[in-house]
Amino acid sequence: MMTVITETKVKAGREAAWDAAYHERAADARKQDGWVDLHLLVPEGDPTARVVVGTWRDKQAWQRWHQTETFQRTREALDAASDGGSGEDRWYEVVEQKSS
Repeated sequence: MMTVITETKVKAGREAAWDAAYHERAADARKQDGWVDLHLLVPEGDPTARVVVGTWRDKQAWQRWHQTETFQRTREALDAASDGGSGEDRWYEVVEQKSS
């Protein structure tokens, strides 16, 4: 399994629009083959920051998701509400996962 972390800054006042577009994208991710888990985080004290933590069976599954109609459609809304792009993707190999 692989986890990808992406950090993004949202334009002040556009947080609700960004979150709504990402909610739609996340709902689509859950339907994809290879999806494992997804978290959208807002750091304490920084309401315009977003940290996306996604876990996938492999990078190829994540890349296939990026080709879906929903992912492509939400890109425009997310980019319009983002302040300076989507940030850099950082990849991690999952060596242990526990669920409650």
